[in-house]
Amino acid sequence: MPTACKVAILGLPDDFGVRLNHGRPGASQGPRAFRDALAKYGAAHPASGPLPRVFDAGDVIPASETAADALGETHKRVTTATRALLDVGLFPIAIGGGHDLTFAFARGVLEHLREKIMPTRTAATAPHVLYFDAHLDVRDTPGSGMPFRRIVEDCGVRSLAVVGAKPSVNSAEHAAYFTKVGGAVVVSQAQAVPAGATDVLVSLDLDVLDAAHAPGVSAMNPAGMSSASVESWIAWCGAHPLVRCFDIMELNPVHDENGRTARLAAHMFYTFLQGLAKRPGFAYTGGML
Repeated sequence: MPTACKVAILGLPDDFGVRLNHGRPGASQGPRAFRDALAKYGAAHPASGPLPRVFDAGDVIPASETAADALGETHKRVTTATRALLDVGLFPIAIGGGHDLTFAFARGVLEHLREKIMPTRTAATAPHVLYFDAHLDVRDTPGSGMPFRRIVEDCGVRSLAVVGAKPSVNSAEHAAYFTKVGGAVVVSQAQAVPAGATDVLVSLDLDVLDAAHAPGVSAMNPAGMSSASVESWIAWCGAHPLVRCFDIMELNPVHDENGRTARLAAHMFYTFLQGLAKRPGFAYTGGML
């Protein structure tokens, strides 16, 4: 790993969970399409100045789908890889891939917080998950629609907030569960992080964007959020001092048009870095990369 790196990209090229959820296959190719689009961006921005130096940690190799618990084994690998990045002091950003992988990614972050960070604190750790998604993703069956139910039930998180959820694509049962576990649908940044939160995990499912902006996703939605609105949110998340990780999920280049969704995913990553660079110690100022 090059010196002075503060951020790591972790590719999650798996869409088994999407297919279990009867979504459109292709998100397994998301990390490659993302990297191809990201290559068109520079290391500094005239307005924001230097960005954090980024280490590409490669991809987590999914388990064979013939395995007895293929999804669970892939999730274990993602959790292990995430913890390894945190253990060497890198800020992890995952690119996927089915949204179920957010559960495994978040589990790695939460395990690290509880084992390495929480013992150094005088107050209890209170993690909060903020996600951008047309769907609540609280299904009780294995697949890409389950991540936030698993984060609640397996990881003990009791604080969720979603931006962009659409009633038309969420069942009454899932809405009731979301409310029961303390979930909140938020529309402003003032509502996004509750008082008392100590750590925030952020997830961007690209299907929250309007299908006109992001056709290359596993389950596209009409009348979604505009790219400008999501960009504003992501810049805010990057700069927020409590945000500990970020992921961009459900990039599906098989259904993309002229690479526009991949380019948008790369732009959101770049936007997050611009926000992150505003935090002390993240911007790279050591000269040529």
